[in-house]
Amino acid sequence: MVKMTMIARVTDGLPLAEGLDDGRDLRDAEMYKQQVKALFKNLSRGQNEASRMSIETGPYVFHYIIEGRVCYLTMCDRAYPKKLAFQYLEDLKNEFERVNGAQIETAARPYAFIKFDTFIQKTKKLYQDTRTQRNIAKLNDELYEVHQIMTRNVQEVLGVGEKLDQVSEMSSRLTSESRIYADKAKDLNRQALIRKWAPVAIVLGVVFIVFWLKTKLW
Repeated sequence: MVKMTMIARVTDGLPLAEGLDDGRDLRDAEMYKQQVKALFKNLSRGQNEASRMSIETGPYVFHYIIEGRVCYLTMCDRAYPKKLAFQYLEDLKNEFERVNGAQIETAARPYAFIKFDTFIQKTKKLYQDTRTQRNIAKLNDELYEVHQIMTRNVQEVLGVGEKLDQVSEMSSRLTSESRIYADKAKDLNRQALIRKWAPVAIVLGVVFIVFWLKTKLW
């Protein structure tokens, strides 16, 4: 059964549309949505470049396709046929491109195409029951194969992004610390110069004052 559907722009991870009633009867729905957002973030960095992939997460599987710099993702039960999941995404992709294709690149706010939920709900109902004659025919369609689509684990996929975040954080911290050390080095050099030339400046000051007093008195 299809549990969740989300559509996002790959270039920056901006969510464009989703099924509005998704997750209402789903335990830990928010956790899975956070995983999807993390996945979109990874994709915006150029990671997981496969245009089609399945990602196992607990009792469910994320399936996604990428076309025209847009990611179409659904989460289904593990027992739900992979072939139907990807055909469901293909139907969403075709309609989304037809209706919103010209506006995808210029979308500036999250969920700019939230009205697409109507089509998502209508299409999801067609795919929910795998025993209908329509879906059985799709399962038997030999022209549509999904055997070559890679399946990975969510920890493996998102772990790559977490490691990059750690490296980025460490790099930022090292940069900040190096600036602090550089500032301290400048202060030490300044203090060393003051200690070195202060006696000379004092002596010259005293000589100047004595000379000035002499000229005034004479």
